[in-house]
Amino acid sequence: MTPLISTPPAPARILIVDDDRGLASLLERTLKREGYATAIALSGEAAFKWLATNQADLMLLDLKLQDYLGVELVQSLVGSGRSLPFLVITGQGDERAAVEMMKRGALDYVVKDTHFIELIGTIVRRALDQIENKRLLEHANRERRRLEQEILEISDRELNRIGHDLHDGLGQQLTALELFSAGLVDDVPGTAPKLTKSLKELGRQVREIIRQARLLSHGLAPVALQGGGLMNALRELADGTQAMTKVDCAFICEAPVKIADAAVATHLYRIAQEAVNNALKHSKTKKIEISLAQSKKQLVLIIRDNGRGFTHPALNHDGMGLRVMRYRAGLIKASLEIVAAPSKGTCVTCTLHQTS
Repeated sequence: MTPLISTPPAPARILIVDDDRGLASLLERTLKREGYATAIALSGEAAFKWLATNQADLMLLDLKLQDYLGVELVQSLVGSGRSLPFLVITGQGDERAAVEMMKRGALDYVVKDTHFIELIGTIVRRALDQIENKRLLEHANRERRRLEQEILEISDRELNRIGHDLHDGLGQQLTALELFSAGLVDDVPGTAPKLTKSLKELGRQVREIIRQARLLSHGLAPVALQGGGLMNALRELADGTQAMTKVDCAFICEAPVKIADAAVATHLYRIAQEAVNNALKHSKTKKIEISLAQSKKQLVLIIRDNGRGFTHPALNHDGMGLRVMRYRAGLIKASLEIVAAPSKGTCVTCTLHQTS
């Protein structure tokens, strides 16, 4: 078996942009001794052209070129989509301008003095480490977001499965039990008339259990959400909330709202469901209003209650429910605003901007 031979990584490439040919050559020799690949551009225009067909990991940029100021070159590169990490090289007395460049994205700056060349290798290495750490952090954040989204999707699928099992399994068994109870009510009068009243009460309680089981199953597995299904699901959420809690809960939708993407509709439904649950658990509300409206540019979902509300500092210490609502909104590129005040209730507004 032939052993695998790993290819060593290519050295980082540094683009030196300085109109002093002698200094640029000295920088190039110094950085090559440090193991870097280098390229020189003796003007801003030359750097711009070089970056049109080449790539660099880091740019050393003189603050004052004959044809460009450093800030102008950076702006041009950003505008053309060729921006890259950069360090600023400046003369003594221009440190303030260098600091301003750092506000525009420079990783660091180095002043041309007697120790300038001795320090450049360390400064470049530190900048490249910073770039790599940022890349690793961005990768970790992307992976975290991917895993969070996957967990939510798995959770939603599991809720749907439990809802369907509750409806199709327990619901059907309870329905059969109700029919059996009704049959006993018909049979008993001739043999044990004293049991009729008890059997009727048993049947009533079974029907109530069936009703609550259906409400639970619909909450766990709402109706098909694509198209106009979100309206039906939110209406059932309002009706079920009112039936189970005796809180006045209404759904308002003055014009039909159509959503083609079932995933988007699911996230909107779960946001509404969580907002309603929060109102019931924490606000001591007597009334909840769920409204849905759509225009050409945006879709707006609002959940408003008239409960005790809470102070704004409480919003900065989100519980799991609020964090999940915000995360779901982020997944569909929607904004989520929560406005609350003591004794004035809470209003949750989810706004989805539509491109077509």
